[in-house]
Amino acid sequence: MSDKPSVLFVCVHNAGRSQMAAGWLRALAGDAVDVRSAGSLPADRVNPAAVQAMAEAGIDITDQQPKVLTTDAVEASDVVVTMGCGDACPVFPGKRYLDWALDDPAGQGVAAVRPIRDEIERRIRGLLAELGVPARI
Repeated sequence: MSDKPSVLFVCVHNAGRSQMAAGWLRALAGDAVDVRSAGSLPADRVNPAAVQAMAEAGIDITDQQPKVLTTDAVEASDVVVTMGCGDACPVFPGKRYLDWALDDPAGQGVAAVRPIRDEIERRIRGLLAELGVPARI
């Protein structure tokens, strides 16, 4: 197992909030953190408005694909950040769980997604500070 922290982002469809959070963490932490994302009911593609909003911030998430949440992904993570997945996320002792109440970007245009993107960035920067990992940008 790696000695660097591992973070899993979970939302229902793994198409918006969790994908933006994973994109921010990859961009800000580089290789210093293992980043995963998943959903309890994954969509068939990442939300195009989320992709566009992240591109405006200079982060490309076009290569990401929604993935199903597995117990293995949770077990392999030090921190699990849920974003509206309710009871679908398995809980294991010794893991740190954070629940971020964020608006769901599903069905929203990019103008509505931008404030969600910016709030996710703020929270990711706070999480990095808590993990003792300096932000690259």
